[in-house]
Amino acid sequence: MIYPSAKLEKELAASGYQFIAGLDEVGRGSWAGPVVAAAIIYDPLLKKIKGIRDSKLVTALGREKISQQLTDNFDFGIGVVASAVIDASGIVVAIKLAMEQALAGLKESPQYLLIDALRLENFGQRQQSIIKGDRKILTIAAASIVAKVARDRLMDYYQEKFREYGFGDNKGYGTARHQIAIKKYGVSPIHRLSYKPLSGFKSVA
Repeated sequence: MIYPSAKLEKELAASGYQFIAGLDEVGRGSWAGPVVAAAIIYDPLLKKIKGIRDSKLVTALGREKISQQLTDNFDFGIGVVASAVIDASGIVVAIKLAMEQALAGLKESPQYLLIDALRLENFGQRQQSIIKGDRKILTIAAASIVAKVARDRLMDYYQEKFREYGFGDNKGYGTARHQIAIKKYGVSPIHRLSYKPLSGFKSVA
């Protein structure tokens, strides 16, 4: 089993960067709900938390335990951008807005960013966009777990408001049950109407 490395963070720290942030998002392909991003400031003690990996490779219970340890002990921020903004501005713009919110939530202002597959234009050259960064880079993997847990909790909240769609199980993704519910009930106020599978529907709100 391969786990992400802190090699890059260590190299950047050795070159003089004191505050290095890893960023990732979840919810890009979901049909409903917000996109959520998280930022984590690198700390050598991150290596002591067992099981940090790409959130998709960790069980729901494992993510909850790891996220609790991360948010209890390290500098983190979370950004949430609603489906209405995704519809109005597009998913990439929404992800970047969520990442900027997450950075604003940090206690320390980061001097360098490590981002999963994106660049933040407002941050200049002090960043790296890393494809599959959540599988390679420790702080990005940690951010992916915090973001995933935060978004799952939001979707569990929406499950209570819109029970017919099964958001507690599908987290807004286009499962068979979710598709059947949309055909039967239409779309909810948190569905992304700009997404092609939903483009022919109108919100029930």
